[in-house]
Amino acid sequence: HVQLVESGGGSVQAGGSLRLSCAVSGYDALYLCMGWFRQAPGKEREGVARIATGSGNTYYADSVKGRFTISQDNAKNTVYLQMDNLKPEDTALYYCAAARAVPVGGYWTRERYYSLWGQGTQVTVS
Repeated sequence: HVQLVESGGGSVQAGGSLRLSCAVSGYDALYLCMGWFRQAPGKEREGVARIATGSGNTYYADSVKGRFTISQDNAKNTVYLQMDNLKPEDTALYYCAAARAVPVGGYWTRERYYSLWGQGTQVTVS
């Protein structure tokens, strides 16, 4: 039984940094893509970043390019989201998600490609 458990959220001032972690318990090598999504109050959930677990290839939403970095530690079965130069508009509930296949190009933002989701961790930037 594979589960995703996020951690690392919190409150930070604008310009600050946070690192989110997503621990994959019950490791399943068939999950080939890991993504981070976020949902702000009153808004739809949106894709933030994704990484192909085999190649390490990454994609980012335009709003976070140059500020966020997604990475993985295969030995720890953990995916990270390093968030620097945080802005108030980054305030949201952040979710980790896993996909059985690597979505092509821009389709990585489509939630329907991800079959496993974590419970979310709150990030608040003031």
